[in-house]
Amino acid sequence: MNSSVNTQNTLKFFSFLFVVTILAYFSGCSNNTTSPVQTDDQFITQVIQSGYSSDPNDPDNAMSVDTAAYNDGGAVPDSGSGPMSPIDSLVRWGRQVVSSDLNLNITNSGDIKTVNITRTINGNYIIVYQHNGQFITVTKPYTEALYRTVQFKRVGTNRDPRFNWRLYSISLLSGGTTQPQNGSITQMTQIQVYVDNNSTPSYTFTGPDFTQNAFITQKFGGPGIPRIDRDHSVRIVVTVNSTEQNNYVAWHWVRNALGFHRVPFTLTSSVPGGQGYINTFERTFTIFPNHKLGVHSGFISASTHESLYDDDPNLFASSEVGFLYWVTR
Repeated sequence: MNSSVNTQNTLKFFSFLFVVTILAYFSGCSNNTTSPVQTDDQFITQVIQSGYSSDPNDPDNAMSVDTAAYNDGGAVPDSGSGPMSPIDSLVRWGRQVVSSDLNLNITNSGDIKTVNITRTINGNYIIVYQHNGQFITVTKPYTEALYRTVQFKRVGTNRDPRFNWRLYSISLLSGGTTQPQNGSITQMTQIQVYVDNNSTPSYTFTGPDFTQNAFITQKFGGPGIPRIDRDHSVRIVVTVNSTEQNNYVAWHWVRNALGFHRVPFTLTSSVPGGQGYINTFERTFTIFPNHKLGVHSGFISASTHESLYDDDPNLFASSEVGFLYWVTR
């Protein structure tokens, strides 16, 4: 009698356990089927906006900080101290980014996705100058459009697009003001980079559309973005086609521990040509011995003289070229 009861109880227990297991299995399947999975284009958009990983040596992350070196946060002095040259009355200047809108146009060609990136920036160009012993601030509202072209290549056919696409090529960033004046008033047409006093340039980039200069990443056998080591010297020569003879060209990078993040170039030649003048600017840099390793972004800007030295808020025109560079050791 007791044996029969025990047997029935055991059967009931295992039947109950079987039912619970089956329900748990189907519940898990149901959750997996309804779990949100990104589309390929959604994943690529995320990489451009937020990066791929936390690895500082991964160029896939660099697009998410495209404007980090671009925003001065307000009017600041150039690297160093004291009044700015060439005139004592200009004390400081800078861009203050108010909003940044990103637009992506993604096209497909086999295992390659090409993304044309347009970043529209609204902000204030601020100059502070001294007149009759008084400091005067002038705010020039502006809109600028910056462009970059990137390509992603398929590396897998997994359900999760994170394992299917990686950055294949990336161009320079190129653009300028659309308001109040068009950046083509002062337009960079060539940038040459000389490393360690070499007589021939290590890199020559041509414009005015600098997105035509692209790098295939090392993941796919390309040279990758420009590399430089700590303590090495870099001379940059910029050619500007301008309506005026005296422009203002500067290099911008992410603010360092000393608070510096911008330095001006020196005008080395100016000859009639183009839309007025062909101006050449140069600057030699030494990579800091404690520079952070990894991939970084920087900008070269070329602005009209009146952008900095005229208090009319309707006079501002600038063009920009953005670089990615890799400090490896």
